[in-house]
Amino acid sequence: MDTLPPLNPLRAFEAAGRLQSIRRAADELLVTPGAVSRQVQRLETFLGVRLFRRDPREIVLTSEGEQYLAAITRHLDGIREETQKLTGRKMVEILRVRAYTTFSMKWLIPRLSSFHELNPTTEVRLTTSNETVDFERENVDGAIRLGDGTWPGVEVDRVMKNELLPLCTPAFQARHALKEVDDLGHVPLLHSLVRPDDWRYWLEAAGGRSVDPYAGPKYASSTLAYQATLEGQGVMIAQKALFLDDLRSGRLVAPFDRALDRGDFTYYFLYPRNRLRNPAFRRFRVWLLEQAEIAGHTTEPVKPGG
Repeated sequence: MDTLPPLNPLRAFEAAGRLQSIRRAADELLVTPGAVSRQVQRLETFLGVRLFRRDPREIVLTSEGEQYLAAITRHLDGIREETQKLTGRKMVEILRVRAYTTFSMKWLIPRLSSFHELNPTTEVRLTTSNETVDFERENVDGAIRLGDGTWPGVEVDRVMKNELLPLCTPAFQARHALKEVDDLGHVPLLHSLVRPDDWRYWLEAAGGRSVDPYAGPKYASSTLAYQATLEGQGVMIAQKALFLDDLRSGRLVAPFDRALDRGDFTYYFLYPRNRLRNPAFRRFRVWLLEQAEIAGHTTEPVKPGG
């Protein structure tokens, strides 16, 4: 037993290494950051090896730390699994995911039940925000963001195409006889303040030179613009992938069959690489990308993380 490391320091090291943060490890273990630091230092003293390089704002695993963390994670996961089998108690693991309000309501939430059915011991806590995510300071495991795919310091998976398409109700289209793109100059264009230039991009591609792309009511989110569209108040510029159910059900129609693919500017799943050490997170990532593939939003194969 002399070579068995002290278990509390081992647990503190595993949490700090997995999360790449003393503060986040302290939050998870319900102790102070100072307590986690002392436990990690105690383990380093026991092993006679430095496990972390300590910079002013972050900790980084040394090569020895990386190797040791990978080894003990396998054993700790085995202990958790066997304990669950023995006691019959489900130990729920929490994943914290951030996304946009409209993406969450129109695409992610309707599919989340299938993930929970497949992973009953994993709880996804979904929050919404338009702000940039800071994985170093915030308790977030992964975030779905709109951008060009270049986020330094994190892993990035492309989720779906970003195709812009005008939508309105069938009654609105019939009432205003929308046939030509320039007909949009005679009806209210509904905008999301989160993406203020979407109408301009689409009109330029569709040849709507006489239509003011910034005219019409502005809303704080696409969710509000969507509700105004359902009420027959105008035509929204929508991201097609999020409103396919509305198109299939006939709640909304596309008066012009001209979708603009924004290319690399689309939805991505962002996360720190160390999250891939967590089996529950790896399962969520694969599930998310598979859901996008099933829905036909992407043709890229889903690669398991690791």
